[in-house]
Amino acid sequence: MLSLKDHPFPVETFFENSLVLTYAAPKEELLKYIPQCLTLDTYKDKWAFIAAAMVKTKRLRPKGLPKLIGNDFILIGYRVFVRFRTKAGKNLRGLYILGSQTNKKKMEFWGNIFTHYNYSTTDIEFTKNGNIVEVYSERSGLDVKVKCGLTEAKLPNSSPFENWTDARKFAGPLPFTFTVNEDKKEILIIEGVRSNWKPEPVEIISENIKFIESKKINGLIHANAFMIENVPYYWKKGRKELYS
Repeated sequence: MLSLKDHPFPVETFFENSLVLTYAAPKEELLKYIPQCLTLDTYKDKWAFIAAAMVKTKRLRPKGLPKLIGNDFILIGYRVFVRFRTKAGKNLRGLYILGSQTNKKKMEFWGNIFTHYNYSTTDIEFTKNGNIVEVYSERSGLDVKVKCGLTEAKLPNSSPFENWTDARKFAGPLPFTFTVNEDKKEILIIEGVRSNWKPEPVEIISENIKFIESKKINGLIHANAFMIENVPYYWKKGRKELYS
């Protein structure tokens, strides 16, 4: 049976803008951040990935309710790219949340009642002027600036990916998000559904992300950066599965 915190009903919103910066590290460096029932989603069996996703949402609300009652929020999620094999043998690609931030107390309050994402409220500015996008939070030590709308963008010099085709496979959000209760050997699976999904590579002008820097991950390098715009999105009701 789902509790209130287990995403007990579907939720819908509209991603006005979503900027994701992904970093790669030797897989051994990220193993300590995930539960044992999950495995890292790796590239060439060497690189694992941690990302910061900064999303400007519109009209977030329980699915099916009028748009007028929805709220606009800025959300920031810090997560590791992972996989989970179900009892039916399906290998699900998804995300394991390390931390979540929002710009409004209302989102922190309701988000922490209906999810396990541990939202905190901080100052966040998300602006787009022409082809320059900036996300800034003084309190959280976040300062990111990118150039979008490019006909051709280069991968970061340090990227482990050989081309944008490979990099796009790690342009979250991925289809599933996982929350694990290790005491009960139980995993909560939340599936996201999207349309108009066209991630576009962006060029990083500057970035400072204190949350990721604070992890002091050895060998951490820039992997990719993508922007998506105008995406209808919803999360299905959570479902649980026992694991051994």
